[in-house]
Amino acid sequence: MKKTVIELFAGVGGFRVGLNNITTIGEDGRAIEKGPWKFVWANQWEPSTKTQHAFDCYNMRFPHAVDNSNIDISKVDKASIPDHTLLTGGFPCQDYSVAHTLSHSHGIEGKKGVLWWQINEILQVKRPPFVLLENVDRLVKSPARQRGRDFGIMLRCLSEAGYAMEWRIINAADYGHPQRRRRIYIFAFHNSTKHYKEMATLTPAQIISKKGVFAKEFPIESFDENKIKVFDFVEKYGDLVEVSDKFKAEFENAGFMIGNKVYTVKTKPIEEAPITLGQIAEKDGVDAHYFLNENQRKKYEYLRGSKKIPRKDKNGFEYMYSEGAMSPYDELSLPARTMLTSEGTTNRSTHIIKDPKEGKLRILTPVECERINQFPDNWTNSGMPEKRRYFMMGNALVCGIIKKIGNQLKKIIEKED
Repeated sequence: MKKTVIELFAGVGGFRVGLNNITTIGEDGRAIEKGPWKFVWANQWEPSTKTQHAFDCYNMRFPHAVDNSNIDISKVDKASIPDHTLLTGGFPCQDYSVAHTLSHSHGIEGKKGVLWWQINEILQVKRPPFVLLENVDRLVKSPARQRGRDFGIMLRCLSEAGYAMEWRIINAADYGHPQRRRRIYIFAFHNSTKHYKEMATLTPAQIISKKGVFAKEFPIESFDENKIKVFDFVEKYGDLVEVSDKFKAEFENAGFMIGNKVYTVKTKPIEEAPITLGQIAEKDGVDAHYFLNENQRKKYEYLRGSKKIPRKDKNGFEYMYSEGAMSPYDELSLPARTMLTSEGTTNRSTHIIKDPKEGKLRILTPVECERINQFPDNWTNSGMPEKRRYFMMGNALVCGIIKKIGNQLKKIIEKED
């Protein structure tokens, strides 16, 4: 089986950086790929901007990728996508509710504009043997009014397409990476694979604790098997419409699905010492514009301080909005907090550090943000404005997590015919 990959919602190429262990950029601006994975197609489209900075960056680092797709994925003919062994994608967390049942044999249609349905269509048309997805950790609890429904819809879709899957919510800093970023990682495998047949011989507890992709790279403490919760889709819901209308479940941070049964349990990581901000910070001095002037210092002092602000909602109801105090700056002895797309703006969530050389307060540089996500230095220095470089990293994933998962995927695929 070939190690061919497609990357959906590719951004600036985080899955590719991780899977192919990219740590440097050549003098010609191209990424130096060390891994065995051949990326045969990618799609990146940002509907809210005229200039496609992420796609331009991707093409600069992977110039042989110029034929990749830079249009709305919903407009792509799924049959035209090259055959591939592994589908990857970090897709947005949206409302996955099923809109309605179409007349007669046309089946069920999901809510328009929701990108999960585009992934689902590709799975139905192309049937890749393996799938690796990333999303925010709240996916397992959304929406708030119907806990677990969105994740339940995803699981049902995968099951109907012939896939088993395992998931884990991973805080990157727990496993030696430089960011406290909690994300859910989903690995699905088709029932035609040897891996499926192997997993079918194991108990859910064995897969979650020792034998699964995540257990081998991200070890966890022992847990009581009696605490594993079990759901059965067929027994409770006739189709996706019923899942959408009626589903409600408490999914934990780890789980496994095969056939129509889902098993989930709360797990605790066996932690590793993380990389800290001090280890990735630029130590030889940075440009003056990253340092806070007096007005900025006072603004951040207010933003990061405790406050109670009277507000009104859209119905005129008055309430008190409260925020607790943050440290006036981020400690260099700790890993970074979760980086958001607002990084670099005058915002409460923006990191503030004491410069290792000057000892003065400043924001992070774009290179430091790249290091927090384990991209090569200056990966996003591709002609986009500096504020967009921050945005790209707030929207990216921790490449080191993907690298570790890739170690196991390589072994799995090499066992296949």
